[in-house]
Amino acid sequence: MEKLEYVLWKATGTPVERFRAALLGKAAPRILRAGARGLTVNVADVDAQLGGTVPVRDETASVAATVGVWLACVDERESVERALKEACARLAGYLVTESVPRDYDARTWSDGERTPGVKLVTLFEKPERLSYEKFIERWHGSHTPLSLEIHPMWCYVRNVVARRLTPEGPDWKGIVDEQFRSAEDLINPARFYGVSGDWKANIQRVLEDCKTFLELERIQTAVMSEYILRSPH
Repeated sequence: MEKLEYVLWKATGTPVERFRAALLGKAAPRILRAGARGLTVNVADVDAQLGGTVPVRDETASVAATVGVWLACVDERESVERALKEACARLAGYLVTESVPRDYDARTWSDGERTPGVKLVTLFEKPERLSYEKFIERWHGSHTPLSLEIHPMWCYVRNVVARRLTPEGPDWKGIVDEQFRSAEDLINPARFYGVSGDWKANIQRVLEDCKTFLELERIQTAVMSEYILRSPH
């Protein structure tokens, strides 16, 4: 199977409730009927103030949703993109390789229900100053272990972009999903940075580590609700 990640923007003035309903009630059933082996929809419908935990983020063109689709073959994506385009104002598609450094310890909710807690979605480019090999080495070899050490993540999904599937869209190389059991785990700095060690010192550790493989001013983040419509199989 292959995984596709789509990043969606909604039209200005469209209420998030209407946008979410179009994705979950119209687009998602069509994608499932088209043969998707797995489908997760994340919608930026959570009002969470991140100033104390994620201070650097791009608010100029905020992402409204991300959609992860598993297909037998990437060539089968036409019907997926058609369904998504009818629900949003703009989309960008990416073929990715997924790894899950931390998975849910237990699922107490069924496919189709909102996942408890909140999700932080982060999208970022590769700095020109780094080779691709060094970028991956720093992201996977340094930042991932640090994140798992100090953040109270319930689930951590790391998507490495292999190539773009749509002619337009940012040149993102990483799309990361971090699920937290509660909004407080994300917005309270003492909890977000405090699983191990001194949380104030950990803020500096994370900042310095991020600077080694990211352009901080170009990162985009959004707090979202996760809906697993079909678990990959």
